[in-house]
Amino acid sequence: MASSNEVVDESNAQDATGDAAAEDTTSDAASSGDGVADDAPKGPWTEQSIVIPSDPITEEYTFDTYPADAYTHDDVDADADELIEMFRSMTLQRRFEQRCRQQYQKQNISGFLHLYIGQEAVSTGSVHAIRLGEDSVITAYRDHGMGLAMGMEPGPSMAELFGKGTGSSRGKGGSMHFFDKEQRLFGGHGIVGAHVPVGAGIAFAHTYRGEDNVCLCFLGDGAVNQGAFHEALNLASLYDLPLVTIIENNQYAMGTAVDRASSEPDLFKQALSYDMPAALVSGMDVFSVKKAVHDHAEMARQGQPSLLEIRTYRYQGHSISDPAAYRKEGELDERKSEDAIVRLQRYIIANDIATEDELDAIDDELKQTVLDAIDFAEESDFPDESELYDHVYAQDDYRFLN
Repeated sequence: MASSNEVVDESNAQDATGDAAAEDTTSDAASSGDGVADDAPKGPWTEQSIVIPSDPITEEYTFDTYPADAYTHDDVDADADELIEMFRSMTLQRRFEQRCRQQYQKQNISGFLHLYIGQEAVSTGSVHAIRLGEDSVITAYRDHGMGLAMGMEPGPSMAELFGKGTGSSRGKGGSMHFFDKEQRLFGGHGIVGAHVPVGAGIAFAHTYRGEDNVCLCFLGDGAVNQGAFHEALNLASLYDLPLVTIIENNQYAMGTAVDRASSEPDLFKQALSYDMPAALVSGMDVFSVKKAVHDHAEMARQGQPSLLEIRTYRYQGHSISDPAAYRKEGELDERKSEDAIVRLQRYIIANDIATEDELDAIDDELKQTVLDAIDFAEESDFPDESELYDHVYAQDDYRFLN
């Protein structure tokens, strides 16, 4: 801006001295061939050429892939203890969500409820690939699994769904707005695609503060055609933000298959417009997810944002009220045959890390953990009306509501 102002000031000074001085300056500028006087301050200008080549423009692009069954636990730097932790995380999410469905039917949970069953490898693999508590995560409204994967306790999580004062957001967030300040989970957002610019903003904050951290921004396939998605990716690329944008492609945006909703169903190709790398990942293998997210998080730490499309599958409908009648016959059973929890369980047993009985015991323990969470939620009180505006604004008063 300073250079621009100086050019304007000089022009005004020339006008004050008369037409002759202005003509001399114009003559000098024309002789230089660039429309600017040789002694004028140089400001930024476009480097894009207006000379159009006569031959067709041809470019070649390469996208990395992370298929299922391509990596061992050694390939992703996971020891035996971490494998068991990943199994526990994925199984806890599955059992939690199954009970959520039951509690909704019993009318203990109100409003919307979007279950994560089938997608547990995405959350677990991603969390195990970053610096938990330092890196940031933001996601859409199918967020229970992500919260649990990041370490949110089942009791307060269930209480949040019940709208109780002991909930993780004191009952004010509900199903679609899980937050955890300590673990740096920034939600849980209900408006499709609207949180993607927030993710870019969080990544910008990491850069502004000089932090060596990244932001993982998760969204569904249905959000890709929202303008906010494209605006955020454009800014992330312009500013070299430490952002990994992750599309959880669970095949259906509400009830519409992705290849019926998007003219280009290979969603990872959206990165081409924003000059950033992209990759296609199996979301049915926790090792593939961990490997991909780790690779791209490290790129982000070097100032290279990227896009991941992780293909997964939700076993339930879009929300609890969706019977998913749009699926073809046998489709769900076919997808379940690739179940990520079963895949990890078989891997653990085949590599003598744990026995089937030991894994069954973990499953039984987690089933009880979720039942205890329900008891905690049922026994908790609803927040008092006096708390309605507490923890809404950072300020002590409510002047924004007047």
